[in-house]
Amino acid sequence: MGAEAYTPGNDRHFDGLAEKFANSMYGASRGQLRLSLVQRHIRAHIPLPVGTALLDIGGGLGQMSEWARHEGLCPTLVEPSAEMLVRAREVLGASVPCVQADLQTFARESAAPWPRVVCHAMLEWMAHPEEALPLLYGLTAPGGWLSLMVFNHDALRFSNIVKGNLERVVDGRSLAGRGDRKRLTPISPMTHAQVLGWAEAAGFECRAVSGIRVFHDYLRERTPSEVQLSQLAELEARFGDQEPYWRLGRYLHYCLYRPESS
Repeated sequence: MGAEAYTPGNDRHFDGLAEKFANSMYGASRGQLRLSLVQRHIRAHIPLPVGTALLDIGGGLGQMSEWARHEGLCPTLVEPSAEMLVRAREVLGASVPCVQADLQTFARESAAPWPRVVCHAMLEWMAHPEEALPLLYGLTAPGGWLSLMVFNHDALRFSNIVKGNLERVVDGRSLAGRGDRKRLTPISPMTHAQVLGWAEAAGFECRAVSGIRVFHDYLRERTPSEVQLSQLAELEARFGDQEPYWRLGRYLHYCLYRPESS
């Protein structure tokens, strides 16, 4: 299916929520840990030659583009929310191109594929996340890599059980967010089997997968100390790509390769 067949539909964008993201996500230990773990996983499995062009699709506040720039890469950030884009430009300055567009529009209008593509915590805010993988495949050059991170439905179910929301799970009610308030429960959480199936059907090879925050979100201690956070980061890094722990990561991170011959 070509890029022209896709429309934004009822995807959720984040105008009006930039401050909440900055404070409750990236200003908290969970957001800082998420960034450090996914960056570690990328370094371990995706080659990052200095000077390589990188597309940060759904780049939000610009944290991954900023990291890529410090790694010696040449990022371009694409984000549909005007408010998020303003914040990203403040962080990145004029040296990083920032484009206001959703995935569907950018995939339709992009002139050439990219050797490195980053798409983190975006698919779960799409009404039809399965439609993203063919578009991301088209944006990734042959021999290139896609760093994909998604919100894990199995972890959402486990979290609800641990927190005592038993009736909701027993009854089989939807655990997804509705996208109509300021809560940040995604509208389309997905399973590993779904993501792997979509990626392989699009033509990607999955070279590595890791759970991101496999322990942090289940701690009884709501405000871990600096010592505990340091110990936790070590344990997350040690066990995040091992069975059975990675399967319960709040997010799943995939290193996907587009073969040269495709």
